[in-house]
Amino acid sequence: MRTRTFALAAVTSVACGAALLGPAALPATADVPVPDTPPDTRVGPAPGDVEDPAVSAEELLAEVRSCRQISRGKYRTDANRSKATVPVCGTTDAVFWKADMDIDCDGRKTKACNTRTDPYFQPQTAFQTSRGKPLDSARLPFVVVPAPGRIWDYRKSGLTGGSVVAVIHKGEVRYAVIGDTGPAGIIGEGSYALAQELAIDPHPTTGGAASGVTYIAFKDSRISPIESRAKAERRGEELARAFVGRE
Repeated sequence: MRTRTFALAAVTSVACGAALLGPAALPATADVPVPDTPPDTRVGPAPGDVEDPAVSAEELLAEVRSCRQISRGKYRTDANRSKATVPVCGTTDAVFWKADMDIDCDGRKTKACNTRTDPYFQPQTAFQTSRGKPLDSARLPFVVVPAPGRIWDYRKSGLTGGSVVAVIHKGEVRYAVIGDTGPAGIIGEGSYALAQELAIDPHPTTGGAASGVTYIAFKDSRISPIESRAKAERRGEELARAFVGRE
């Protein structure tokens, strides 16, 4: 769990970095249904896939046992951690890191994510929906990547907003998209909805997972619209099958 105790100056710096990556988002109205956010439903197998089970956590983890480090250094998992321990590793088709999961509740203001539930709440995300609105972290599973910096620049690894990420925790696999950026020296964060999908406590200040989360971000995998959970899941499963050699 990230304590999120970094200085206000750092928060301001991150916000500025996010502004460079995408247009400033307009304030959203709390608790008003947003038609461009798809229903919270998981995608079942296609009729021809009944005998071909989904890619398992074990299959994916087998492909990321060893690390070819592509980052210039390592990341801390929390602002109050003095030691950097997490490298970003690369393969031909993906980059990956193994870290904790802190909870990102930024974006659209909702009952779950607001200034009362999260004192560090920000009403914008680095990437926006197809209608130019902040992402809904309470409904859309997304991953936060570090803002570009001296350690690593995600953009140079074929990643952007909407890139598909396989996230693994305690034997479960879920597919998400890159939806926000965080501090340049910290890694390991996912949205409220992603935590729920992985049975991780999603509370923005007391929740999260202290360790044991693997993030596999597939290169050149951007989906559109970014807010489509169904597309992320379908594309994620396709990419995962190729990644483990099923195709």
